[in-house]
Amino acid sequence: MKITIAGTGYVGLSLSVLLAQHNEVYAVDIIQSKIDLINNKKSPIRDKEIEEYLAEKELNLKATKDAKEAYSLSDFVIIATPTNYDPAKNYFDTSSVESVIGMVKEYAPEAVIVIKSTVPVGYTESVCKKFGISNVIFAPEFLREGHALYDNLYPSRIVVGYPKENPKMEESAKTFANLLKEGAIKKDIDVLYTHTTEAEAIKLFANTYLALRVSYFNELDTYAEMHGLDTSSIISGVCLDPRIGDGYNNPSFGYGGYCLPKDTKQLLANYANIPQNLMSAIVESNRTRKEYIANHVLSRKPRTVGIFRLTMKANSDNFRQSSIQDVMKMLRGEGVDVVIYEPTISGDEFERFRVEHDIGAFKKNCDVILANRFTDELSDVREKVYTRDIYRRD
Repeated sequence: MKITIAGTGYVGLSLSVLLAQHNEVYAVDIIQSKIDLINNKKSPIRDKEIEEYLAEKELNLKATKDAKEAYSLSDFVIIATPTNYDPAKNYFDTSSVESVIGMVKEYAPEAVIVIKSTVPVGYTESVCKKFGISNVIFAPEFLREGHALYDNLYPSRIVVGYPKENPKMEESAKTFANLLKEGAIKKDIDVLYTHTTEAEAIKLFANTYLALRVSYFNELDTYAEMHGLDTSSIISGVCLDPRIGDGYNNPSFGYGGYCLPKDTKQLLANYANIPQNLMSAIVESNRTRKEYIANHVLSRKPRTVGIFRLTMKANSDNFRQSSIQDVMKMLRGEGVDVVIYEPTISGDEFERFRVEHDIGAFKKNCDVILANRFTDELSDVREKVYTRDIYRRD
């Protein structure tokens, strides 16, 4: 089966590798350097399993910029392009998705389109009407950054939404789910088939619940720190309740990254004219946490604050919308000199903040070092480090 995937970020590249084990896969991107890396069996992103599979597995995978070549004669076209949240419009920017749909309609009108990009609730229905098509399904992804292929090999569940008014698409939805199952290592995988709109809601509500958990344990940590209590003891006791469990409970400087900030805001936007309190509180709680972190650092009256890594998680090279960036801006707004140590940045400046490439100079010249996640690299300056990382894990 020929499958084309638009986008080679975490979602697109992990799916490309997964499906190329048993299918002919084309990965389309607009950045030539990423295409060259993939075709040379190297990963453009940091992900242990993607790196290993590209280097070691026999994959029928070709990366290309040639959209016509890639889309023509495809059985499935999977869209995994970025959909950034636009605060001015209070809506995801779905222009990249619609650009791909337009090309598929031109080059491969018989192909089944699978939207993997996160979209607003009701989007798939609306885009089908806009383009006059009905061959579109929506299958949300539930991947962790840095573990995207692992989460495709061992998925928590597979959700596929299809337009139930089109009976032919039920068969396409089942075929697509079977393609994902065929590439996975895990055997007993829960599969849920819904309408496209329900599948879109599942994605946004799932991520917003994760953001809720992050916010809850961050507020617990704020309370404990301000009262001189042991956060880890409280969290351990709370999480021994099996109804609560022991996941997503490690305090941080706030939730960030590619998904949670934009998905929570988009879900909140979908609540226009619908009674709610909790959804607004989740978004507001994250803002409050970052303000608390900044104010706590300011109370130490530092002259120079060091930011150890912009990345949100250990073993990640992505710092898109990381919470530490908002904390940095708050500190600079109060006149504090802020210096970044981030090995993935080659230049000497990021967002008008100075970047220090020498870790020794960074440690020496900073009065306080902020680390969202602590590593042994900071052990020799532990007295300077401010972190809320209790469990040394994500």
